[in-house]
Amino acid sequence: MKEQKRTFCRVCEPACGLIATVDDDELVTLEADKAHPISKGFVCNKGIYGLDIHNDPDRLRVPLKQISKGRFEPISWEQALSEITERVLAIRNNYGAGALAAYSGNPGAFNTLLGPSFGKLMVQLGVRKFFSSGTQDCANKFAGSEGVFGTRTLHPLPDIEHSDFIMIIGENPAVSHMSFFSIPHPMRHLQDAEKRGAKVIYINPREIESAKSAGRVVKIKPDTDVYLLAALINEIDNTVGFDAAVYAHGEHVDELRTFVRQYPVEKVARITGIGDDEIRSLAASFATSPTASIHMSTGVNMGRQGTVAYWLMHMLSFVTGNLGKIGGNYYSTGFYDRAVTAGAHLPEEFIDSPFGTHRQPGGVGINLPGNLMADYLTQQDEPVHALFVSSGNPVLSIGGEEKMRAALEGLDLIVCVDIYRNATGEYADYVLPATGAFEREDINITGLGMQLNPSVQFTSAVVPPAYERKPDWWIYEQLSQHMGFDSAFDQSDTPDMWGRVNAMLKSTGHSIDALRDVGIIALERSTPDNIYARIQRDAGLIDCCPALFASGVTRMAEIFNELEAEPEDQLKLINKRDAYMFNSWYANVAKLKHGERTDNYLYMHPDDAEIRQIRDGALVRIENQYGHVETGVKLTHDLKPGVVAMPHGWGQGTTAGMQVAQANPGTNCNAVLPSGPDSFDPLSNQSHMTGISVDVRLAVER
Repeated sequence: MKEQKRTFCRVCEPACGLIATVDDDELVTLEADKAHPISKGFVCNKGIYGLDIHNDPDRLRVPLKQISKGRFEPISWEQALSEITERVLAIRNNYGAGALAAYSGNPGAFNTLLGPSFGKLMVQLGVRKFFSSGTQDCANKFAGSEGVFGTRTLHPLPDIEHSDFIMIIGENPAVSHMSFFSIPHPMRHLQDAEKRGAKVIYINPREIESAKSAGRVVKIKPDTDVYLLAALINEIDNTVGFDAAVYAHGEHVDELRTFVRQYPVEKVARITGIGDDEIRSLAASFATSPTASIHMSTGVNMGRQGTVAYWLMHMLSFVTGNLGKIGGNYYSTGFYDRAVTAGAHLPEEFIDSPFGTHRQPGGVGINLPGNLMADYLTQQDEPVHALFVSSGNPVLSIGGEEKMRAALEGLDLIVCVDIYRNATGEYADYVLPATGAFEREDINITGLGMQLNPSVQFTSAVVPPAYERKPDWWIYEQLSQHMGFDSAFDQSDTPDMWGRVNAMLKSTGHSIDALRDVGIIALERSTPDNIYARIQRDAGLIDCCPALFASGVTRMAEIFNELEAEPEDQLKLINKRDAYMFNSWYANVAKLKHGERTDNYLYMHPDDAEIRQIRDGALVRIENQYGHVETGVKLTHDLKPGVVAMPHGWGQGTTAGMQVAQANPGTNCNAVLPSGPDSFDPLSNQSHMTGISVDVRLAVER
């Protein structure tokens, strides 16, 4: 008997509403929830194709144990849990807790119960070497907020529904849906903004897909956004001056002014590839429009200076009087005021590791540098013997693929919990089958103040778990019990998984039981100026020139000189986001593998290709000091000359557990990305993954 159930997507922050059609415990269709109060009938390709992932015959069904290289055999849950427990505790007893490490992947951010259960187990094991995908895409957002506001969890959102001038840097909303900004169908909102007269500007090295629907692109050289932001602030200071709010709610204002004077428009134009007049026009528009808002994301995050860029982004909003203002940028509390409850995190903690100085991991958003993972795994003084991987794929998500594979080969024990046996899972001793998004109950991620129109939604399991799949939290709870540890949720025999969430809900007068009954609760928007009451610094003032970023300021000047000295024909590799892939997700969806999507290509401007005698469709070799890869080339005028682009998440040629992905392997562009010392931003531990210098030439045809 068919029935329809309300649920929501678990791929990214907007959590768009879905209607699932279920027939005899089988999920048969997914479609947009037209009655959803927030997403209002919008859902992207990734949400709809969640059905294909759910029904994928390659999904894990039972616990697997690797008997010999590449040969996995089914085992019982009890055998898996007992053997893992015995081996982990033996390694800890023999070598100490320093011999244990963990990696958590992106899907964990959209699985409410996973984080507490996995985290508690790792804490009780004494794991200090903890890595996550966060240092591959967003750690500098947290570090930037920490320095400016005194808390990592305050992220002012652009009020694009009321803004007169909207600047979007390093983001392609049509594809990525504005990460850290839970707004379904951002292009509809941007189109509506233009209709009422607002200007929409994208700062990007290529003519992104979003500009076909709304706005225009100002093309910038990769990894130079930070200098543009400094020049904009300096130009505003020299022309209209800073808004009075800066002096009422900020400190170290003069230090900020002194700093940005180092980057006048004429100087920055040389580095960014944006003309003097264009930069001045952007500054004037942002400063003099009735309201202006700004948003920045992955294209900047993955550069070398993302943390400093986020500081300056907040400053641009602040000095123009647009911070804490309708039509500007303001903080949304959601159903849980994380900026207040998380409190301040003192910023002075750095580590002098064997691999250079980096931030002390801990708290929200900052772990050990992912680009040092292979180095820490093989560290001579304290080598790792056992690794837990939770919903992740570091082989394909971290720079230096060969180095990572070699590090994994040398471990005594690898345990992977996932829905697939992915490229990393091929190295695992045990692969444990987790439930998928539609086989577990969940709530949308709402605790980081990332919803302009806040809501909280509960979903039950749309269908019961098939085969022997278990919820991630159950797996880690069982391992905790086998190891003699406390529950992540409470001390009872029947843990209350939702007790933590219930306590959070009570702050807005709701409860998990009430949420279960109604499914979704739309909350009132925050008052825009509430941001000033949530500053967690001792003085209660915004720090306009944080001492935390002193080394970043010095590094900024050094990198500027480095960029000026580069040859004019130097090519820079950037990541090209794909509407049909999300990192290495969706690589095994057969329906998506047709036409150009059977491979990933290097995209190149025709002028750059002509100089190198490269024709469209040719096989090219991309190389630098980190490695080399070969792939086909696609020529396009969308790119700024001097820029080449390539999607990531490909390279599954050895992934026998994912047959579609293996048959359409593509190329792992991370093989030419840096890893190890000097490959990350030490202010946030964020990996350097874009704006990478490469050489491109014709490959020798085989």
